[in-house]
Amino acid sequence: MTEHPDIQRLTRRPQFLAAAKGRSEARGAVVVQRLAREDGSPHVGVGFTATRKIGGAVVRNRAKRRLREAARALLPRLGEPGCDYVLVARMGTTVRPWDRLLDDVASALTRLATQGAPPRTPRPPAPGQDS
Repeated sequence: MTEHPDIQRLTRRPQFLAAAKGRSEARGAVVVQRLAREDGSPHVGVGFTATRKIGGAVVRNRAKRRLREAARALLPRLGEPGCDYVLVARMGTTVRPWDRLLDDVASALTRLATQGAPPRTPRPPAPGQDS
């Protein structure tokens, strides 16, 4: 039987910004960002975010609560030790049926664990615009 990794919360802005530079996968009502830390630490880091675009404080808090529960259910099985994950709420996170939200998070985590795509690179400036 495999032992579940220790899960720790991401609490500082630089941790979230670093995870945003890693790989990301959008599925239904969630975007999952993943960064392999390569620091030798065996724990799994997880953070949650919701922008004002999805609604007011009540809606954002509800979305983050649902994402926390999804992560609590799935990260012990699907999270990789030595990686940080940020779950970003999208517009339908609060109204998505629970089973579908779990499927979204699980498929994003699985895809991130198996994909070989390079991390996102910054988009070049549009023609005629200076950097």
